[in-house]
Amino acid sequence: MVTSVPDTGLDVVTGAFSYTGSAIARRLLDDGRRVRTLTAHPDRPSPIAGRVEVASYAFDDLDALTRSLEGASTIYNTYWVRFDRGDVSFDRAIENSKTLFRAAREARVGRAVHLSVTKPSMDSRFPYFRGKALVEQALAESGLPHAVVRPTIVFGRGDILMNNVAWLLRRLPVFTIPGDGRYRVRPIYAGDVANVCVEVAQARENLTIDAVGPETMTFEEMVRKIRAAVGSRSTIVHVPTSVARLAAGAIGVAVRDVLITDHELGGLMSELATTDGPTTGRTRFSDWIADAGGALGRRYASEVVRHFASP
Repeated sequence: MVTSVPDTGLDVVTGAFSYTGSAIARRLLDDGRRVRTLTAHPDRPSPIAGRVEVASYAFDDLDALTRSLEGASTIYNTYWVRFDRGDVSFDRAIENSKTLFRAAREARVGRAVHLSVTKPSMDSRFPYFRGKALVEQALAESGLPHAVVRPTIVFGRGDILMNNVAWLLRRLPVFTIPGDGRYRVRPIYAGDVANVCVEVAQARENLTIDAVGPETMTFEEMVRKIRAAVGSRSTIVHVPTSVARLAAGAIGVAVRDVLITDHELGGLMSELATTDGPTTGRTRFSDWIADAGGALGRRYASEVVRHFASP
């Protein structure tokens, strides 16, 4: 049993100006909580920028990082990287996460809610999933009271994956699906992820929970739902994985971005984006995409611009 601590009314959300972090921060603000964010882009425009306290990540200065966490009841941690780029790497993200947990411990933060991923494994051949498992281990070893939330594919406002699938379907006459497309996914709405995170913050024990939506579908079925929602006439074809990698790489060069990484593609095809556990989200992807499709994919959403470019 984890000892409870007094509620200060203040929570810290890492990356509150980004995607899932923004959904968590909005949910907390709606609940009347004070929110402070740690971010690599403190000046980035955001609809909630004027409603939250802002501090920069200070992974190289433990004392400063600790001060930025003081007074918080809970830290909601969404910090991670999708791929190595420049001096940003999975190895550094793991070490930064360890530093963050140490700072939270020294700042006497009452609880950590950490956003991970479904089916992480330290034996995984995919660095994304292996790194996530190592961060979960670091959190467990930190001594912080905690909950680990493991989402599948997250969809919602500001999502890059769904937007860019829609963008491709709007512009290309042919959309390629790697392999047979029968690998399953169980997408969850960003707002539902936020709800799960806030709920488990109230628990008294350390726990791990999957964040999964109410619908299970194949990847091809998901693509076809997006295709119908945006009114695309693109022809869907199946190609070998090697061809899909080459196509994604070529598109990435054209848009100056990383469309999808090998470990993301491998994880998707290995059905790491689904679980057989109980549903924890309420929003059906089919309903959401039918409503959001008209606006989805009008512009390309760049991961590089979002996380590596100056505002």
